[in-house]
Amino acid sequence: MNANSLQQHVNEPTRGNNILDLVMTTTDLSINGLEVTDKIGDHQMIDFSVKVQDPNIRTQHKQVLDYKRTTFELMKEDLGSYNYEVLLSNKNAEECYTILKDKIATTTEHHIPRKRIRPTNNPPWLSQEIKRLINARQHSYRKLKR
Repeated sequence: MNANSLQQHVNEPTRGNNILDLVMTTTDLSINGLEVTDKIGDHQMIDFSVKVQDPNIRTQHKQVLDYKRTTFELMKEDLGSYNYEVLLSNKNAEECYTILKDKIATTTEHHIPRKRIRPTNNPPWLSQEIKRLINARQHSYRKLKR
């Protein structure tokens, strides 16, 4: 269960001397007040509550990379300024990958500004363009209905 990041919460027998009824969660999910109680048929009942976050509660602003304000030419110059023959000589493939990844990450941090965005409850595929098309369709429908 640990390999799949699951945690078993029932530690008492639920049928005879065996634990047959399971409550498994990811380790970050909160189970409150779990207890094995009265029998129902030949099994004992498990009573518990689950603490979940309301999906309608908006979270804090998050920061994302602002590619529109990026100076790609300067990034290209910075990445081209390294002497890769010296940096990567006598290194195995894993070390070369790590060096390249670090250089790209450093250049990205330096040249791509961040912007704060407000979280939405909309699915990721619902872009501004799709919203505009939905509104236009609704407008046409209402106009036709009159």
